[in-house]
Amino acid sequence: MLGQARLFCFGAGYCAGAFARRVRAEGWRVAGTCRTADRQAALASDGFEAYRFDRGRTLDARALEGATHVLISVPPDEQGDPVFETHGCDLKALPDLRWLGYLSTTGVYGDRGGDWVDEGSDLRATEPRSRRRIAAENAWLGLWREARVPVHVFRLAGIYGPGRSAFDALRAGRARRIHKPGQVFSRIHVEDIARILCASIARPAPGAIYNVCDDVPAPADEVLAHAAALLGQEPPPLVPIERAALSEMAASFYRDNRRVCNALVKSELGVALLYPDYRAGLAAILAAERA
Repeated sequence: MLGQARLFCFGAGYCAGAFARRVRAEGWRVAGTCRTADRQAALASDGFEAYRFDRGRTLDARALEGATHVLISVPPDEQGDPVFETHGCDLKALPDLRWLGYLSTTGVYGDRGGDWVDEGSDLRATEPRSRRRIAAENAWLGLWREARVPVHVFRLAGIYGPGRSAFDALRAGRARRIHKPGQVFSRIHVEDIARILCASIARPAPGAIYNVCDDVPAPADEVLAHAAALLGQEPPPLVPIERAALSEMAASFYRDNRRVCNALVKSELGVALLYPDYRAGLAAILAAERA
């Protein structure tokens, strides 16, 4: 990687933070946005250039000056993609931009009844938030087609890692083992997300779309049971989905059932996952906690 590179992250959150820490360790300058003054102070104390941004607060375009790489992790809202709408033209004008990554979701594939999907599968999202993601993907990829902005799209499965895993839900007493026969979810450890983004920077392919997930889609209740066993706890009782009284948001996740193929990040980017399944990922999180 290039030692004098500058990464700008729209949305310096969990995923972007893991990625930013990795490239900063290689000598990159890193900047990012957040929504609150407290978060801005926290980012600044961690050594990042920090800026406030949301739909009602645009950036001074000078904040983007010198950016060689840009990561977009701000989700679209009901009005559209706030980053594209307010700063798409600014990004298109960056003279030194070598790579732009847009973090999307595997939710764009919609429900497949448990069948496999890959990057060539058609998009069948019915949930409003996933349909907004499709529109945002198309907008960003349009910058590649029309202006040769080096856009790469990453469709992320369910994200977990230190501080955001089944262990945390179990310890907080909010874990529920919801069971829906045949239901599986794909997931990905946050450090593997960061490694895949770095691999894309090393092998850029503007216009590319990548699924970002591990090798083993699995039921959520199975993951919770395994995490409880690692902690030496009894797992929460199994609750049939028809008796779970889920919120609309939670229920929407169970309406989609698919297995996501990650072969492309392996063949095109040469990635070997550190955590190819939830068992490896959870074991590593627990080992690090106990070290």
